[in-house]
Amino acid sequence: MIVLRITIALLVSSWACTSVARVPASVLEAQQHRIDVIEKVSKSTLAVFGVGNVGGGGSAVVISPDGYALTNFHVTRPVGNHLRCGMNDGEFYDAVIVGVDPTGDVALIKLLGRADFPAAEFGDSDDMRAGDWCIVSGNPFLLGTDFHPTVTYGIISGVHRYQYPSGTLLEYADCIQTDAAINPGNSGGPLWNAEGQLIGINGRGSFEKRGRVNVGVGYAISINQIQNFMGYLRSGRIVDHATLGATVSTDEDGQVVVTNILDSSDAYRRGLRYGDEIVSFGGRSITSTNGFKNSLGIFPKGWRVPLSFRRDGQRFNKLVRLAGVHRREELIGKLQLGGIALPEPRQRPRNDKEGKEKPEFPIPSLKKAKKKLDPKIAKVFEERRGYSNYYFNKLAQDRIWNKLKSHSDFTSAGSIWTMVADLDNDVTLQFKLGDRVAGGRINKLLEEVDFESGLTDQLAPRNSGGLLLALHQWRRFLVLGPEKFGDVYYLGTAPLPDREGLTEVLVATYDVLETRFYFDSTNGRLVALELYPDSDVDACELYFRDYESIDGRLIPSTINIVFGDQRFDTIRVNAIKTGTAPKGDVR
Repeated sequence: MIVLRITIALLVSSWACTSVARVPASVLEAQQHRIDVIEKVSKSTLAVFGVGNVGGGGSAVVISPDGYALTNFHVTRPVGNHLRCGMNDGEFYDAVIVGVDPTGDVALIKLLGRADFPAAEFGDSDDMRAGDWCIVSGNPFLLGTDFHPTVTYGIISGVHRYQYPSGTLLEYADCIQTDAAINPGNSGGPLWNAEGQLIGINGRGSFEKRGRVNVGVGYAISINQIQNFMGYLRSGRIVDHATLGATVSTDEDGQVVVTNILDSSDAYRRGLRYGDEIVSFGGRSITSTNGFKNSLGIFPKGWRVPLSFRRDGQRFNKLVRLAGVHRREELIGKLQLGGIALPEPRQRPRNDKEGKEKPEFPIPSLKKAKKKLDPKIAKVFEERRGYSNYYFNKLAQDRIWNKLKSHSDFTSAGSIWTMVADLDNDVTLQFKLGDRVAGGRINKLLEEVDFESGLTDQLAPRNSGGLLLALHQWRRFLVLGPEKFGDVYYLGTAPLPDREGLTEVLVATYDVLETRFYFDSTNGRLVALELYPDSDVDACELYFRDYESIDGRLIPSTINIVFGDQRFDTIRVNAIKTGTAPKGDVR
């Protein structure tokens, strides 16, 4: 019997060794690769907690060495402006809120205390397909008390999914679906591709009726959508998503057609009408109503995106400026403490312990007493209406202004500017620009702005949209800067027609005029200006090109003028002289 047992043991041992030896090398390599990737992604995954006796928590992911991190809006909202974040190095870090996107359920926070945080590598979420491997890391059920994240592994179950909002907030458009477990506490944490690149922020799950337990259906906000909003989030503002100003539906022929449109919308001014077929939007072909919602949902308010529509067999290609889902005060009212309660989501309810129905995706109460901020947080937090943290907006304003001044300092450039230039048709013109002066002789006609009268109707020259006022605002900004110009804020980053990448944008209001100044993010040059006499009219657009150094300042030698869909003219600047002149002397 003893001999038999020894023989069996030897056979089993021999079989086990043979089995290990027979594991293909490719399988072992894949296993090691997965282990290495998980070790890598765990370093930038955060466990998020409230401070003091504030409950709640979730997950986040570091996206830059200086400590910026992404999470969900619904994670940060109950814990307030000051958070504590744990990393798998075992350390606790203080963090402050930066910007929030309540409609898209995204928040940007800033960790304090280091300048060398391990940051995530960005992937391309549009490259993901159903069946691709993916990884979720985070803090489900707040289990990560040692700050080591929980990791789950699975596949991408679907892409371009749409999850209805909670009223007008927490809309998951164009999101990624995965069967890698996403449970309560994973919210705000990263979704990675198989190479350990960040492709989404987890935030939503479909749970069983009997409890908030993952059933293999979770959703992540795509990182490509978030990158569209990144500049807006860094502005410290409460940012909004976009609307076209039109509704669509699928007709009996399967075409996506316009069923209603606001005549005050930019889409209407660009020619879109009731009954037109939407062919493409934002660079995507549109074949369904959901597809249109997904495409629209990835863009911030104010961006200009390409729109193609068809009418009577003819195709029209336009650039359309998107309006906001909310009015400014409406959005603030939904979020402010003690203000309008957030609406409940449109999802299947579940029962709590007492048998009462509760939403699967509950939104925490916002009515919390204000508490005094920790001194180290108070240094990097400034409260202002319409902002989640005005400190970061002011930081961006100062950075842009100082960069501009480094090569084009006009702060001591005299009270009156005289600009001599030529138009494309070789007509020579001369402008006079001052604090209360804007005039010029254009095509032999003397044009002047009367600053004692309303400015919104003084849009000379004709069909320019207000060239004189636009030049006046240009000069005013260069001389006074953001501090003295009027009401100025940093919008974030936005595209410009016929220009690669994104530009940085300052929005400035003087009198009743809104002007948007666009800056090259690399060299700080002013590349464009848009003057809006009113919110529902086309802007006068100036595009500054071919900068040259004159008297130690960089000055554009070419200014292209666009109004609506039409090019008005091109100014070729010969000289800008600064000095003094009698008020109103533009001759």
